[in-house]
Amino acid sequence: MSATALKQTPLNAMHRRLGGRMVEFGGWDMPVQYPAGTVEEHTATRTRAGLFDVSHMGEIEVRGRDAIAFVNRLCSNDASKLVDGQAQYSALTTERGTVVDDLLVYRFGPEHLLLVVNASTTDKDWDWLNSHMGDEQVTLTNRSADFCQLALQGPEALRILQTLTETPLEEIKYYHFREGRVDGVDSIISRTGYTGEDGFEVYAAPQEAERLWQKMLDAGRYGTPGGVQPCGLASRNTLRLEAGMALYGHEITDETTLLEANLGWITKLAKGDFTGREALARQKEEGVGRRLVGFEVTDRGIARDGQDVYSDGARVGHVTSGSPAPFLKKNIGMAYVPTELASVSQQIQIDVRGRMVGARVVPVPFYKRSRQ
Repeated sequence: MSATALKQTPLNAMHRRLGGRMVEFGGWDMPVQYPAGTVEEHTATRTRAGLFDVSHMGEIEVRGRDAIAFVNRLCSNDASKLVDGQAQYSALTTERGTVVDDLLVYRFGPEHLLLVVNASTTDKDWDWLNSHMGDEQVTLTNRSADFCQLALQGPEALRILQTLTETPLEEIKYYHFREGRVDGVDSIISRTGYTGEDGFEVYAAPQEAERLWQKMLDAGRYGTPGGVQPCGLASRNTLRLEAGMALYGHEITDETTLLEANLGWITKLAKGDFTGREALARQKEEGVGRRLVGFEVTDRGIARDGQDVYSDGARVGHVTSGSPAPFLKKNIGMAYVPTELASVSQQIQIDVRGRMVGARVVPVPFYKRSRQ
């Protein structure tokens, strides 16, 4: 796909002005990193604040008397437990209990939900939802073009964003949101993120994207020592990997079940019937044959996505995500292995370009932020 055919977020020109190195990602023209580099972007987010353009994400609105029942029938988590102003991590599931996509469910009211889905799967998710309409009274609207989405993440995120809004951010609990104004712009202010840090995701009209981005950079003293750092896809990936967060197409796919991916906590079998419930209940009863694990490389070498995992000379799985961890200063990854090899401290080997590199299974997440 040529660069001219790629979709662009409202911040495309801004990324180029800031020196962002642009790459194709899920059909979008996105910055993979800025001149400061991935390690600096990652470190800034862990220690100060990082600013991410996630406007490529999709938004699908569900309205109607049966909005909650509709979402509950197609998703694994229990949307009936949400209160107004709360968000929930969930997954669209197949009849086999595998994953169509992972998503966030936002509840604005009992008849108004917003599904935030992955950029590369927005069209697929839209088609899936429409092809699985039942008897519920709901209306679906693809509102992806109605929003920009800016993610301000890190220990300084609240302080920086508070200078731009009268909404009391401290009062917004994790995985909750409020509608308010940011620099005078009507916004959804959500205390969510994909980095393992505290922070906020701000949804607003796309024509306000450049203004809000620049205001957040200015408020965070971009360009000064200790200032906010604009961040690209590469640091977003290393941050979520350190935090042990799944990436669709890697840890979760239409070939991996939620239980295999250690996502039993968003699989609410007791809520009643939903797509894939029978398969997941059967798998829970019979046992999972393979599991997603975290590992730390113990030899010299870097494990990368897609490389084979071995035990006692036999191939037993593959790496779903692997990378140096800039903050932890280790080489880490996640992989699917047989359940009998999923115990912490289990020794495994990774085939790194024909060389067997030692690794051991470790607890996930690799990194947990301080709650102070």
